[in-house]
Amino acid sequence: MGRRPRPEIKERLLEACTDHALDQGLPDRLEPLARAAGTSARMLIYHFGTRDALLSAVLERARQQQLATFGELLRVRPDEPYTVTLARAWAFMTGPDGKPYLRMFGQLRENAAQRLWPGFRRVATTDWLGPLEDGLRGIDRPELATLVLAVIRGLLMDLEATADRGRADRAFAQFLSTLA
Repeated sequence: MGRRPRPEIKERLLEACTDHALDQGLPDRLEPLARAAGTSARMLIYHFGTRDALLSAVLERARQQQLATFGELLRVRPDEPYTVTLARAWAFMTGPDGKPYLRMFGQLRENAAQRLWPGFRRVATTDWLGPLEDGLRGIDRPELATLVLAVIRGLLMDLEATADRGRADRAFAQFLSTLA
């Protein structure tokens, strides 16, 4: 009789693999994830079934973390204008703590990893509309959520392509001044 998978081991492996993927990006092979988790590729397959199933679980875990973190940043704070909230969120998203998420999910946009999460681009867009609408209600402009999201996404793509953080930051600040 074979061993049964132990959920606590699978959880530990998933956490280590997710941390590694956020730090280094999605690997092409299982070996980097196995090394990061302190196990073998064979044991990863045992717990997750396939390489793609593991990578999908890693993406899902990272997305949950991103939604929780970025969602908290976009949360309405009654004691501050929403443009201040957006400025703080922008600084975090483009800073060292937010960059791993942008890098990882950027890979889904650009390569064959899209098969790991069909429809990701749509979900990654629509997830943010609700929190932005809620925040923009504070300045009586919830209808601008799509515009704000488009500006953020466009500037993130610009930042990724040029690495000109100062220019992107100035452009975002200028955009926020038009909302105030």
